[in-house]
Amino acid sequence: MKVNAYAAFEKGGEFKEYEYELGKLKPDEVDVEVLYCGICHSDLSMLDNDWRATSYPFVPGHEVVGRVIALGDQVSHLSIGQTVGVGWTATSCMTCDECMTGNHNLCDGAKATIMGRHGGFADKMRAQSAWVIPIPEGVDLAAAGPLFCGGVTVFNPIIQNNISPLSSVGVVGIGGLGHMALSFLKAWGCEVTAFSTSPDKEEEARKLGAHNFVATHDKDALKKLGGQFDMILDTVNVELDWNAYIKTLKSKGTLHIVGVANKVEARVGLLMGKQRSISASPTGSPHTIKEMLKFTARHDIKPMVEMYKMSDVNEGIERLRNGKPRYRVVLER
Repeated sequence: MKVNAYAAFEKGGEFKEYEYELGKLKPDEVDVEVLYCGICHSDLSMLDNDWRATSYPFVPGHEVVGRVIALGDQVSHLSIGQTVGVGWTATSCMTCDECMTGNHNLCDGAKATIMGRHGGFADKMRAQSAWVIPIPEGVDLAAAGPLFCGGVTVFNPIIQNNISPLSSVGVVGIGGLGHMALSFLKAWGCEVTAFSTSPDKEEEARKLGAHNFVATHDKDALKKLGGQFDMILDTVNVELDWNAYIKTLKSKGTLHIVGVANKVEARVGLLMGKQRSISASPTGSPHTIKEMLKFTARHDIKPMVEMYKMSDVNEGIERLRNGKPRYRVVLER
């Protein structure tokens, strides 16, 4: 099957039209006609080879929404024409302990959709059927792409940390990840506090779901919040005053990191004395993605997106690199 895609042919390069063949469909694989594809900061990192894992020509795109157009012989749970999505992971081994216990996203053999294979900046893409997730009715397809990476990244900690409707949760950063976290947590029933260095984001943060807002440009702001939170969800890619945030946690509270900061330095005494913890997580399993989509449909949650045509991919990438999109960029084919 021939694929018409947009590829970069060098580090940081411009995207140009690129054609390739998918090859023979494996028994457990699915081909998807791409309708929409979000642009994630990880696409930009891969384009620039920041992680030294990029091969060129490079076709990004791991926030795919589309329709099933071909099924492998062993695929029985999906159907031709079904609306589906594909996120960061395209395949996992399905036999290791992680996969067999429902933690497919932690599989050592898992392969990313845009590492060593081509992603969704194209008219078609391919993935293992377990990672091709049906989209329920009620989900806005145009805005759904970011849910498959950023969305599940912030939804997964709610599940992993047993957050309840009675929990008090703080979200650090009101950006591509944080704005979705606010909406999820508000719908979950939590008391939600937004932390941001930008005071001008308060009004929008409250509309997204925050009950409270803390402007962290005030160095003393965190000192007034001792022992309030069951979880602090860090969504930013910078190092924080880790000890100050740990002090805001209740006993047995968790500082959970999904932003890719370089390192964490914290006083052990602050953790040990109140049995607090620091944790982190990547995206989520296929089951968690399905649960997130059901929750999204039930509560009419959708990311805030800026739309570009797929042919305007370079403009969309430039917006992400040097602009401040509110809050995710999505390509429409």
